[in-house]
Amino acid sequence: MASSSLPPSVPSQTAAAARFARIPSSVSLKSTSSSFKIPHGQQQQGQLENLHLVSLSKQGKLKEARDFLKQMDEAGVLVNPHSYESLLEACGKMASLSDGKLIHRRLGNPSRYLENCVLKMYCACESFRDAEKLFDKMLEKDVASWGILISGYSEKGRLKEAFRLCTRMIELGIGLNSTVFTNLLKSLSDPSVLEIGEQLHSLVIRTGLSTNVSVITAISNMYVKCRQLQRAKLVFDQMVETNAVAWTGLMMGYTRAGKQKDALALFIRMLKEGVEMDQFVFSITLKACSWLEYLNLGRQIHGYIVKLGLESDVSVGTPVVDLYIKCSCFDSARRAFKRISEPNDASWSAIITGYCQIGEFEKSLQIFRSLRLKDMAMNSFIYTSITQACSALADYNMGAQAHADAIKRGLVSYVHGESAMITFYSKCGRLDYANQAFESIDEPDTVAWTAIICGHAYHGNASEALKLFRRMQSSTARPNEVTFIGVLTACSHSGLVTEAKLYLESMSREYGVDPTIDHYDCMVDAYARAGLLQEAYELVTNMPFEPDAMSWKCLLGGCWIHRNLELGEIAAENLLQLDPDDTAGYILMFNLYGSHGKWDEAARVRSVMGARKLIKELSCSWITVKGKVHRFVVGDKHHPRTDDIYRKLKELNGSITDVESVHLTEEDVSFGLPERKQLLMEHSERLAVAFGLISEPNNVPIVIFKNLRACKHCHDFAKHVSMVTGRRITIRDSCRFHHFHLGKCSCDDYW
Repeated sequence: MASSSLPPSVPSQTAAAARFARIPSSVSLKSTSSSFKIPHGQQQQGQLENLHLVSLSKQGKLKEARDFLKQMDEAGVLVNPHSYESLLEACGKMASLSDGKLIHRRLGNPSRYLENCVLKMYCACESFRDAEKLFDKMLEKDVASWGILISGYSEKGRLKEAFRLCTRMIELGIGLNSTVFTNLLKSLSDPSVLEIGEQLHSLVIRTGLSTNVSVITAISNMYVKCRQLQRAKLVFDQMVETNAVAWTGLMMGYTRAGKQKDALALFIRMLKEGVEMDQFVFSITLKACSWLEYLNLGRQIHGYIVKLGLESDVSVGTPVVDLYIKCSCFDSARRAFKRISEPNDASWSAIITGYCQIGEFEKSLQIFRSLRLKDMAMNSFIYTSITQACSALADYNMGAQAHADAIKRGLVSYVHGESAMITFYSKCGRLDYANQAFESIDEPDTVAWTAIICGHAYHGNASEALKLFRRMQSSTARPNEVTFIGVLTACSHSGLVTEAKLYLESMSREYGVDPTIDHYDCMVDAYARAGLLQEAYELVTNMPFEPDAMSWKCLLGGCWIHRNLELGEIAAENLLQLDPDDTAGYILMFNLYGSHGKWDEAARVRSVMGARKLIKELSCSWITVKGKVHRFVVGDKHHPRTDDIYRKLKELNGSITDVESVHLTEEDVSFGLPERKQLLMEHSERLAVAFGLISEPNNVPIVIFKNLRACKHCHDFAKHVSMVTGRRITIRDSCRFHHFHLGKCSCDDYW
């Protein structure tokens, strides 16, 4: 049978362009049919009208096209085959079956070419009953007709029907052409259909198409998708002629299988053989470099891309940005991003992730707000990064808005997004919402379980954290290193020393997770907080790792709590050898010497700090009221309601009498002792609490965030305020959450 070809009445591109010039743009591009009138009785060929009809169909304006068809009928203007083709193509793209059937009815006795167009439309609309009905009625089917129906079935994954038609073709003696083979092979996309792919491969060889580039490329890619990389490589190596699709197909197979080095080896081979490269080749190669963190090779490829003038292309520029971010070269990433002519959602996601990595969370939020304002396309990775930024900033309002927006757009990532939400709500003090987010997940993975366990651990809910860990053990998820950090932290913050020891010992034996220095530091912390300082010291000196600064700092913290000067001096000496700029070590030793009345030694500690020009980060507390963040520092008098705040603070401080016997805390080391008592009264969290009391309704909990660890006196102050006012107060310091109510704290003073 003769194959179909374009109808002779289709105008050439040059002629069409010339005729389009005669149609006003307001008519051809944006007006409805009512603004384009056809003189009655017009008997001309109708090129202008048909071009307008094509324009409407290409814009997807099917209603306007229907109205215009009526006008053409009334005016006696014939619709040419090219117009029908465009209309049918538009119906298929928009899955408008009703419009497609209307066009089909208009055709009467169409040519074989137009019948094939109708057949393609029915397949695109997934109306295979109508497609089969038309196919069976066709008197002159050609290979293209068979191919259209077979492709329609195979593209929709209906392989049984596709191969039924293939069998019929073979039985009728109709040869399968390269298009049929290519479409069938493209539909085979997982190992379950490997046997069918092998049979097709054999049939290709028997039909003499084994030298056809498109068919052999499809075979190679079929083996890639069926995870048969060795066979794909064998087919690829035997190709007489290769194309970019074949190279990229095999490279993608390697990267998906985690064989990035093999993908890069193919790229080097392409360079040596002088194969023409396109954007997809560079994209895959750069992604492989990112995965392996091959910065030098990535820079060389970037240079080659610049030489070819492709750096402004989004499909190439985005992987360049991602490479530099993965390799911690943010300045290079920022420069590469600026050169992308039209960044897409993946580009914005990459640069937002980069800003989050370097701690510029406010900048990432600024970009996000700009994207929302411009109604730009988003993806789930953007929302996950923004949620993480809001977690770091404890920006509840922005995070909640982003969460609602992600749900509305259907862009909550199942892999990381839901877990990021759990962490966000936990870090913002809304453990109730974190629980809701967790319980809404059908099958929580390891990351989700870890997020909720750590959330309860840092809120001091040890019993709930361990209960969740036991639930996790009954699920299909397996704990990882971070999970055990959460479990051990929960034990440490609640004095569960025996339980912590058992969990540490069971990690490798029962769960196959090898403990790291971080896990041993958690155990040191558990011993030290509980006053088991000798056990903590022995663990530090005998554990299977060289102690790090945190090991000695945990021990020193315990020595300060339990006033053990002898071990404290040992811990401080080792800590400051490993990290001589750790201000916390000096402060703890200053306090420890002061608690023993050794003021000369305390003065020397302070002198060393001065000589090293060490300045403790200024204490800052903040509270969000009515969507606005209010920040306070020690002795702050810059707030618009300063007088009201200090009046309330004076009222609250008046009933507290324990400020005489105080010790210097982390945030007070830079101030002189004569000013100590007054400064204590004006600590940043006290100012924030006072502001919260005069600003929030009585039924609203007061939630304060602080950048440093809370001191004992402000902790007692918060307990006192919760008792005399009856208000619930939550303070998140640098270590954990404290929930105050009726004079008690969730930590039971164990912190």
